[in-house]
Amino acid sequence: MEQKINEQSLQEKLQEEKFKKMTESKIPGLIIELGIPTTISMLITSFYNMADTFFVGKIGTSATGGVGVVFSLMAIIQAMGFTFGHGSGNYISRQLGKHDYDDASQMASTGFFSALIAGTLFGITGLLFINKLVEILGATKTIAPYAKQYAMYILIGSPYMTASLVLNNQLRYQGSAFYAMVGIATGAVINIALDPILIFVFNMGTGGAGLATIISQFVSFLLLLKGCTKAGNLRLHFRDFNPSVRLYKEIIRGGLPSFCRQGLSSLAVIALNFAAGIYGDAAIAAMSIVSKVTSFCYAAIMGFGQGFQPVCGFNYGAKLYGRVREAFFFCIKVITSFVIVLSIICITGAPYIIQFFRKGDMTVTAIGTATLRAQALVFPLVGWITLTNMMLQTIGKAVSASILAMARQGIFFLPFLMVLSYYLGLTGIEIAQTVADIASFLLALALGIIELRKLKLLEKHEM
Repeated sequence: MEQKINEQSLQEKLQEEKFKKMTESKIPGLIIELGIPTTISMLITSFYNMADTFFVGKIGTSATGGVGVVFSLMAIIQAMGFTFGHGSGNYISRQLGKHDYDDASQMASTGFFSALIAGTLFGITGLLFINKLVEILGATKTIAPYAKQYAMYILIGSPYMTASLVLNNQLRYQGSAFYAMVGIATGAVINIALDPILIFVFNMGTGGAGLATIISQFVSFLLLLKGCTKAGNLRLHFRDFNPSVRLYKEIIRGGLPSFCRQGLSSLAVIALNFAAGIYGDAAIAAMSIVSKVTSFCYAAIMGFGQGFQPVCGFNYGAKLYGRVREAFFFCIKVITSFVIVLSIICITGAPYIIQFFRKGDMTVTAIGTATLRAQALVFPLVGWITLTNMMLQTIGKAVSASILAMARQGIFFLPFLMVLSYYLGLTGIEIAQTVADIASFLLALALGIIELRKLKLLEKHEM
């Protein structure tokens, strides 16, 4: 009994130290400390997604298209994971900012076990209807066999892939980005090592890439689970699992923008596959490669922004609104400077980047180069879109955050894709995302300015 009391006291002490760090440390140093591990995690995750495309590209154009088609399936799994992860994580950071540790613990367990159950149900359903599923995802007859091999393993790993995303986000929102990075990075290294072995040595083809992915994701899951027992992080107990209306309402409130963003991302990829499929497997393969490359670039933006979220949540919960504004503008400056460099690299080196993944197919190179250059032009705008969305989501502005999350690959992208592809053909498909990003930036600019002004007024009121 005495040992249990001592452990609880130690836990409370560590949590209090973390609170002071998040609400009193200088913003630039704090954001960099939290942002670098999350940026590394996101870049590594994106890198090993590209590794699948790179190694599968050695098999053929249709195989590359198969992995690209299943990318939208993975986006659905991510949508579930981010919904429970961001939904519970946002709430946790705000409650920790208010020193309400018991409520935060309930939310942590509820978010985790709910995601595990949802991922299991999704995986079983997908496996039962896998033939129809790859068809719905936009696979052509020649791409479908490769897509099915890859999708089968992804669906098997769906439960712990979904739960891993929850653990990763909950650790980040508690200010433990390092433990999240260790889990993600280790899994990524394993994935990259297993890809060539399973694909070529064991001759498993795209199925080998899928198996490598779920093995690596399982290792990440175990390490992230271990991270929850370190540094004063909230412990996960089934006894704290409380599937109540109150907690699910908060999960939806904080996680809906992520669901909209990731869900529409999946829908956008499916629509893109169908639109590009008219021009053959080479067009689908090119769009798949560009999606992976741009995802790598956006990973840097998302990663550094994820360093902002726990700072935003803790300080908003503690009513330190000036620190929220300071953190926002610091991140904008850093991210915009970085993505301008990425933009220049992608514009000038586009043909070489595409050929790295699918050398020898000039049709893939031509389509991919035009698409990548068009999207790279607006990379500098994506930082403001992403940070504004993260700020709105973290402080609980669910409606505004959801609208903005749906804008880039839903409200704007899907109509632009249909209209531009109809009037401009393949060129319209290549520039649809660029036009959608410009429209999304204008919306984000308006929403961001409004909310930042509100925070300034709240700051004056508290003073």
